[in-house]
Amino acid sequence: MSEIKDNMKESIEATAATKYDFDFWSGLIVQLLTLGSEMAMVFGGVVPYVPQYLQIKSKQTTQGFSLYVCLALLMANTLRIIFWFGNHFETPLLIQSILMNITMFALIHLCVTVNTKEFLVAEKKKGHYFTDFEPDHFWQWTDFTSYVEFIMCIAAMGSMLMYFLVDYSPFVETVGFMAVFTEAMLGVPQFYRNFKNKSTYGMSLPMVLMWTCGDVFKTSYFYLRNTPPQFFICGSLQVTVDLMILGQVWMYRLNTEKRKRSELSRAL
Repeated sequence: MSEIKDNMKESIEATAATKYDFDFWSGLIVQLLTLGSEMAMVFGGVVPYVPQYLQIKSKQTTQGFSLYVCLALLMANTLRIIFWFGNHFETPLLIQSILMNITMFALIHLCVTVNTKEFLVAEKKKGHYFTDFEPDHFWQWTDFTSYVEFIMCIAAMGSMLMYFLVDYSPFVETVGFMAVFTEAMLGVPQFYRNFKNKSTYGMSLPMVLMWTCGDVFKTSYFYLRNTPPQFFICGSLQVTVDLMILGQVWMYRLNTEKRKRSELSRAL
C-alpha cells in the first residue's frame, strides 16, 4: 500500500514539475514575442526611410520624393507626443514617435543640402527662410534651421494648449485623432506627386513596400493591444493609401521605365 502511495506521490510531483516547466517556457516565449513586437514598433517605422535616404544620397537628387511626407510625419508624431501627456498610451509608441522625428529631420537635412545646391546654381537668388513668412515658399525653405523652427513652434503651441486643457477630454481625444489621421495621410503627398507626374520615377519602391508591411503590422498591433480607437481606424486608412501607391507603381510602370532610360542616356 505504501508503495502505491509513493508511486502516486512521485507521479503527482512529476506532473507538477512538467506543468511548471510548460508554464515557465510558455510564459518566456510570450514575453519574448511581446518584447519583439514592441521593438518592431519602436524601430519598424524608421526602417522604410533608410532606402530613400541612401537613394537620395547616392543620386544627389530629391526627384520623386515629396518633402511633404516628412511634414506629415513630423506633425503626426509631434501631436502624438503631446497626446501622450493627456492620455498615457503605450511607451513603445511614444519612443517610436521620438525616433521618427529624429529620422525625419535627418532626411530633411539631406534633402535641403541637395536642393539648396541645385537652387543656388540654377536660380542664383537668395534663399527662402521660415522667418520670411512667405506662404508661397512654405516647406520649401533653403535652410535646415527653418524646418526645425517651424516644428518647434507647433510643439510649443500644442504643449501650451495641452497644459491648460489636459482635463478636457474632447480636446485631448481630438489631438489624438489629429495625430493618427495626419500620419494616415502621409502617403497622400507621394500619391499626388506620382499622379501629377504619371510616373513613380525617383520614389523608392522598397520604402513603399516597407511602409505597407509596417503599417499592416502596426494596425494589427493597435487592434491586439487595445490602444485608443483612433489608432486602429487611422492605421487601416494608412494601409489603404499604401496599397493605392503600390497600384500606381504598376499603373505607371511604362512611363517610369521611359524616364529611367532617358536619365541613363543623358548620363552617358
